Amino acid sequence: MTTVPETAEAIAAIPRGGRSRVSLGFTAAAALGRFELQVCSQCEAVQYPPREACYQCLSERLVWKPQNGAGELLSRTVLHHSHDPYFGKRLPWHVGMVRLDCGPTVLAHLPAVAPKPPARVWVSARLDRAGQGVLVASETEDDVDLSNDCRLREMTSDPREANVLITDGRSAHSQAIVRALAAAGAGRIWVGMDYEGQVDQRRSASTFRAAVEAPEVLRELPQVTCLRLDVTDNGCVREAASAVASEIDILINTAQVRSLRSADLARAEMESHYFGLLNLAEHFAPAMGARAGPGQRLCPAWVNVLSLFALSCHPPWGTYSASMAAAHSFSQCLRAQLRETGARLVTVFPGPLEEGRSLGIPQSKLSPSALAGSIVDALRRGVEEVYPGEVAREWVEGVLDRRRVSDSGATVPR
Repeated sequence: MTTVPETAEAIAAIPRGGRSRVSLGFTAAAALGRFELQVCSQCEAVQYPPREACYQCLSERLVWKPQNGAGELLSRTVLHHSHDPYFGKRLPWHVGMVRLDCGPTVLAHLPAVAPKPPARVWVSARLDRAGQGVLVASETEDDVDLSNDCRLREMTSDPREANVLITDGRSAHSQAIVRALAAAGAGRIWVGMDYEGQVDQRRSASTFRAAVEAPEVLRELPQVTCLRLDVTDNGCVREAASAVASEIDILINTAQVRSLRSADLARAEMESHYFGLLNLAEHFAPAMGARAGPGQRLCPAWVNVLSLFALSCHPPWGTYSASMAAAHSFSQCLRAQLRETGARLVTVFPGPLEEGRSLGIPQSKLSPSALAGSIVDALRRGVEEVYPGEVAREWVEGVLDRRRVSDSGATVPR
């Protein structure tokens, strides 16, 4: 995988990322789009900032719990000078003190149009360009759109006016994602189409740039352009990157093995899900890192659509689960690489999808439109992990419940 050079522009594209170890729980919750603070298990005092022991009773049994974020804006300040390279290029910057209804007073970023204090506001947890959790206060409770503020919008990857690449456009779920992005106002949308067995075209680089006919369901979308892209063919990925990588704001990797009749299904799954991701990272990650320089209107995003079985093995799909787990492991490495430049990696873990492979699974299936909507929403909110569908949500809630019990000092059964 090619390493993105650490230029002065790249350094200025991200704020300082240093945080105490105890604050990792706050950032982990923000990555899921949740606002959580520590709560003392003994006296129930809500803690801020994160700490090792309760400020009120000194108990060390502090548990991260969700907060609704409602509070009162006490004061606001406009910063016109900063020694930090990131904020120095984005002045003036607005911050304010908010007294939360749950108790503590917090320091939060404010949009330029925030109300004058005293005023009711709602605080939410966001990820900044360095991937660290921060607080943002807004005037309305359901205000998740920061794209109208020229400074705070860099915390989001709103697809409005963005250039997007979908790596595999032949599945119903990928096509639903394309339509959802078009409805969200995406600028240009490139959709990858594989060779469908036309091996002779692999040998001709000149055929790559020829227009590929779009599937019928996408032909009515004027911003869609189809191009030849097979993630398992490194040469094809290199050609695609040379043609469009410098223009991509959002890359959504939807590559899947569609045929279950392969003589060596395990190898085909690993080639598509893991080695295909490596091919994409080699040729697209450097350009995406460069795209994250100062002056960009959004945080460039790389979205890997994986599966819940990357985290929890489904025995009848052992090889599929293994290939998805490998892709997830590499995604974490790729996230660290992209984060150094100010770009974001989003992993999507849907439960069973509405497709032939999932017919034997009794749980409810996730529709193409529901998956597409969850991805667009995640880009707008700037989160890093998405669990769309009833099955995935129940799984992640169970994991969070076990984590909270463990944090409180109780024994978690294995």
